[in-house]
Amino acid sequence: MKNNDDNRYLSSFACYSSESRGRMYTDEPLILGRSEFQRDRDRIIHSEAFRRLKDKTQVFVYHDGDHYRTRLTHTLEVSQIARSIAKALKINEDLAETIALAHDLGHPPLGHRGEDVLKKLMIKCGGFNHNEQSIRVVTLLEKKYPYFNGLNLTFETLEGLIKHNGPFLDKREIPYTIDEINKIFPLDLNTYPSLEGQVANISDDIAYLTHDFDDGLREGLFTINDLRKIKIIDEILHKLKKEFVNIKIDILIHQFIRHLISYFINDVVSNSLIVINVNNFENVNQIRCFENKIIKLSPTAHSNMEEIRNFLFQNMYNNDILINKLQNNCLMIEKLFFLFHKDTNLLPEQWKNLKGRLSETKQSRVITDYIAGMTDGYLKREYQKYFD
Repeated sequence: MKNNDDNRYLSSFACYSSESRGRMYTDEPLILGRSEFQRDRDRIIHSEAFRRLKDKTQVFVYHDGDHYRTRLTHTLEVSQIARSIAKALKINEDLAETIALAHDLGHPPLGHRGEDVLKKLMIKCGGFNHNEQSIRVVTLLEKKYPYFNGLNLTFETLEGLIKHNGPFLDKREIPYTIDEINKIFPLDLNTYPSLEGQVANISDDIAYLTHDFDDGLREGLFTINDLRKIKIIDEILHKLKKEFVNIKIDILIHQFIRHLISYFINDVVSNSLIVINVNNFENVNQIRCFENKIIKLSPTAHSNMEEIRNFLFQNMYNNDILINKLQNNCLMIEKLFFLFHKDTNLLPEQWKNLKGRLSETKQSRVITDYIAGMTDGYLKREYQKYFD
């Protein structure tokens, strides 16, 4: 049995906080019986970037209604799914939860439309990607400690965030921020992340591809009957209506989403355990060096998820009314970007003191860091301060 300060039984191939590869900077000793990954989790929850997620768009502009998901509620849903999967696989729940809680810290205001605008504005200055921006937040932009910038998270947490979509097999595809971190804190970019990192990644897909049905139905973009075109949902709805006669529509919606989440969680656990048991992994490094990712859905469930994804893109994410509303709001990002470029004295004090030492490219990055950190509400207030 390994030395285990994670307060639960873990499989030999899990990440043990007592065996962490450490942090970029020397840190204070742990107190109160916490593990290294619990410390990471707490630092993320207490960060300003995490608090700002409450007013950032998930799909619908957050002030459109009280019950639409924000980037924060989505993040919490991802973390709970990650913990459920991690517990079933007997891997480190704290680490899986921590990675899930941090995975969207770099998302700009106005969701993916806001990201598209910043990507276009930064095309000649290194681009913009919310995954890379999350790394910038936790390693550079959060300023709470006297001896280092960022949150000084463990290797294992950073690995889960950086390898969100798998290893970087082509060095030319390594984002600038990650490449700079790798020079001083080697991240093994050519290997897969731990199982905990892989769990956080698939939990993100499960969360948004199930819960977004709730918001889409609430907005009237489609009906329950429209969803019967999707085979797995039709099966669940048929089963629920057979079990609960005259079930109310709002309860039916909650129950079918609940059953859909359970379906994907059970499938990913069962399918992943097959790979784990066949290969008899002994430690986390064997996980990292495996030829493929291990945490994944069965072919049937993967096909069902892709059918759901296609339906949501066609009927929700690419809805003309929704896109136009977000696109009009996104003009605020573009106009503020050019305004701050024209006069950096308009930036807040903690940002404008950097302007004298920066090239145009780095100045653009500073402005982008500032805008990306804005909530939807703050973006609107800043815009109204300078424009009619």
